[in-house]
Amino acid sequence: MNRKERARAEREKRRQDISLLRTIPYHDHQKWWSSETIALVTGANRGIGFEIARQLLLQGLTVILTSRGTEVGEAAAKVLRETGLKVIFCQLDVTDPSSVKTCADWVQQNYGGLDILVNNAGVNFNASSENSVESAEQVLATNYFGTKNMIKALTPLMRPSAAGARIVNVSSRLGRLNGRRNRIGDVRLRELLECVDSLTEEVIDRTVNAFLEQVKDGSWATGGWPQTFTDYSISKLAVNAYTRLMAKKFSDRPEGGKIYINCCCPGWVKTAMTGWEGNISPEEGADTAVWLALLPDQFVAGKFFAERREINF
Repeated sequence: MNRKERARAEREKRRQDISLLRTIPYHDHQKWWSSETIALVTGANRGIGFEIARQLLLQGLTVILTSRGTEVGEAAAKVLRETGLKVIFCQLDVTDPSSVKTCADWVQQNYGGLDILVNNAGVNFNASSENSVESAEQVLATNYFGTKNMIKALTPLMRPSAAGARIVNVSSRLGRLNGRRNRIGDVRLRELLECVDSLTEEVIDRTVNAFLEQVKDGSWATGGWPQTFTDYSISKLAVNAYTRLMAKKFSDRPEGGKIYINCCCPGWVKTAMTGWEGNISPEEGADTAVWLALLPDQFVAGKFFAERREINF
């Protein structure tokens, strides 16, 4: 068996192991949540987001399913209700500050706060071997700035508890700083983004905006940016960096008021975003995000996960 075949066999075994783990119910002493626990999932009208919402509902939480489109969001909620799950729908466009504020105000008014935020909303306009950056502004606005909008707006609503509130950012291995095949070419910039002590929101935003400027003037292809799904990769790199930055900021919060923030890669999932070209199901893709959201007695923050295992940024 060569290296590629061995890696494929290991991945398949890992998938089988996780499938088995999903069938094992949480023990009562592990459950820090109840039906009073409020989880909000962005971009949950289809695909991975829908499945994350469904799996959290199956665990007995109160779940707010959000979607940019009201009609498709209501339709998704109806599908879940028809299976006996009590889901709540709220319209939300993560790229629109007024929509984000309206959603936050609605959560505050109706539930008094939030316990879990899953930032899943995202877009990607490339498929297969394509690598167009025509929609780069929309990709960054949704995937990175939208995620940041939600964290800033909803962090003040995170309710104190012994288990801590949870934020899970759905990201991608394509956004890894040190991936062998798809990383930023500028070593100094990589080091700046990698060092949590020097990392700031301004550094992340400056990196994103530098890329967008090169998209506008046509020089991005020779700018040392990732060469696979470039705009999407940059957006997820920014999400990963922002996750680490916020974990550092949240670390100063007192016991009982902790917020644990992590990011995860769902894998190459068979969804509309991938043109149904993925190699795993939405149920499998949602697993790590749900696992992170519900982690009992294991308080981790600022980490990157895939298939329930920590991976390098």
